[in-house]
Amino acid sequence: MAKIPRNFRLLEELEKGEKGIGDGSCSYGLEDGDDIMMSNWNGTIIGPGHTVHENRIYSLKITCGENYPDAPPQVQFLSRVNLPFVNQTNGKVDPHNLPVLSSWSRNSSIETVLVEIRKEMASMNNRKLPQPPEGSMF
Repeated sequence: MAKIPRNFRLLEELEKGEKGIGDGSCSYGLEDGDDIMMSNWNGTIIGPGHTVHENRIYSLKITCGENYPDAPPQVQFLSRVNLPFVNQTNGKVDPHNLPVLSSWSRNSSIETVLVEIRKEMASMNNRKLPQPPEGSMF
């Protein structure tokens, strides 16, 4: 099977993100519409219900390096959140502690990462973790 070039793949993801595919609990788009390399993205996760994250809106920065989608994107929370895979100093997601990043495949996408982070928020281990005040940022 032919390997889709990075920019074609990112254009596909941009189109999908703009259409708002899914249930609306995760969204993403380019930080700057003029970014021809399509490297810098913004993401949003709405906290899952029946957890300490319920009704919270989390903002993230996603960076797709030149080897994306062969290599995973770098993900950083801008909103403060207490999760075991998030560095509490700078909000960066540790790729070794988040399965979707540690076992990255080129079939994964920005959407996959956001959806998986949201699933982790709702997991038994994380759903009741004490959280910083709503609206606080890294």
